[in-house]
Amino acid sequence: MARLREFYKAEVAPALMKKFEYSSVMQIPKLDKIVINVGVGDAKDNSKAIDNVINDVTLISGQKAVPTFAKKSVANFKLRQGMKIGVKVTLRGDKMYEFLDRLFNFSLPRVRDFKGINPNAFDGRGNYALGLKEQLIFPEIEYDKVEKIRGMDICFVTTANTDEEARELLKLMGAPFAKN
Repeated sequence: MARLREFYKAEVAPALMKKFEYSSVMQIPKLDKIVINVGVGDAKDNSKAIDNVINDVTLISGQKAVPTFAKKSVANFKLRQGMKIGVKVTLRGDKMYEFLDRLFNFSLPRVRDFKGINPNAFDGRGNYALGLKEQLIFPEIEYDKVEKIRGMDICFVTTANTDEEARELLKLMGAPFAKN
């Protein structure tokens, strides 16, 4: 079992129960899933780009990534419906907790001039979105084998009803929020 899952059960859940005074254990917010999404704009010109990004995201997440497809044709972008335009992976269970542990403890501190993640990037329903500018902050990625530096979006989906509950959940899990 993942180290962070044990930590959640032993420390985080009781702390949330005490702070928000829930009447049932089922009301305690928990992390539901983590979705990693990478848009590949040059996929229409370079068919190998999608394969390289799939390999990178698979290495980072520990789970096979799948391509995403265009829903509409857009003439200005030379984009046809059904073309591969990105890569995504949804993490749940132990793989989710392992990824979260590596992200908070190894990858984010490797960012140059890192002061913390934005504490205001919640969507109003208890979910948090984090944008990264490059995939090189992950230790799994070898710098010499990277074809192009790409950013990614990481969404933390929680069962929390409010942003305050989700912020407290992520803070207790070890999220390095920036000081306002």
